Amino acid sequence: MDRGTFEEQYKKIYQDMYRFALYTLGHCQDAEDVVSEAVADAWNGCGKLRNDESFRPWIFKILTAKCKRKLKEYLHKTVDFDENIQEMIGNVSEWNVEEAQDVRDAFFTLDGQERLIVSMSVFGGYNSREIGKCLFLKDNTVRSKLARALEKMQKRLDG
Repeated sequence: MDRGTFEEQYKKIYQDMYRFALYTLGHCQDAEDVVSEAVADAWNGCGKLRNDESFRPWIFKILTAKCKRKLKEYLHKTVDFDENIQEMIGNVSEWNVEEAQDVRDAFFTLDGQERLIVSMSVFGGYNSREIGKCLFLKDNTVRSKLARALEKMQKRLDG
């Protein structure tokens, strides 16, 4: 793939890339960072891509790897308590922190591909055809994997 074609293809999907990263990570700056890293890696390796139609799935694989790395960083991240935290985040009593943590724990019991499919579907709003195209899977396979992943999460939350 030449640099001009890269630019054309990137213009078509940059918003989708950012949206995917934002929904997966939940943080604007981190989403911008992983998209930038993914684009830089793709730019450096675009000469190896032989089929222009493979660009979207290829760059999303790179982006997914960057998001996975960032999610692992979140597990080890510590946050200092701020005395004014109530003002910054609003009324905490409306939040069910324990329930949110349970959902997060259930999400992280899924394997990498299951988490990716759930993220793309639930947070990114992608349908099974779009997810399948990005991950080189059939639509039916994506739907089956999504249903099984959500079922696994539900069992974890019920148990």
